[in-house]
Amino acid sequence: MLAPLGLRLAPEKTRVVHVDEGFDFLGFTIRRRRKRGTNKYYVYTTPSRKAIQKVKDKVKAKTYRSTRHQDLDELITSLNRSLRGWANYFRHGVSKAVFSAVDSHAWLRLMRWIRDKYAGKNRLGMPQFRRRFCDQGWRIAHNGVVFTGASSVSVSRYRYRGNTIATPWTPTPATTTTGS
Repeated sequence: MLAPLGLRLAPEKTRVVHVDEGFDFLGFTIRRRRKRGTNKYYVYTTPSRKAIQKVKDKVKAKTYRSTRHQDLDELITSLNRSLRGWANYFRHGVSKAVFSAVDSHAWLRLMRWIRDKYAGKNRLGMPQFRRRFCDQGWRIAHNGVVFTGASSVSVSRYRYRGNTIATPWTPTPATTTTGS
């Protein structure tokens, strides 16, 4: 089937696994698991560990100490763009808990970046940090720019559509033409 298209399988990149074991494909881990509270099994697609680590490394690079020359609102905007773009790619899987974990990591890195940049002679304590850099609760904001992170992207999983999925064998209604 692949030969007429000029394609071939690379043995070092190809392996056969059971769906219960799971496999990584295009940044997703695809695996069958039992749904909590039931005895039914479903196939879940989640962001792979490698993809999660990659976005955490990107956050780490943006909040590294060599970037403290930036303004805080520029950093927040840059982090929001990166996290929102990453989350938009993974929003069609089971990703809500992963988005929260990535946001938690980013929030802690951002908090440490702010604390170290604005520390001066005195350490910036948590009450001072909250009063100075948070607008609602613990949401970090500066000059009207708010840190939203990956959780701002809504997760919309694919649902089973049964007979509504179009196939080449689905009959199409006959079209009628009218003469003038």
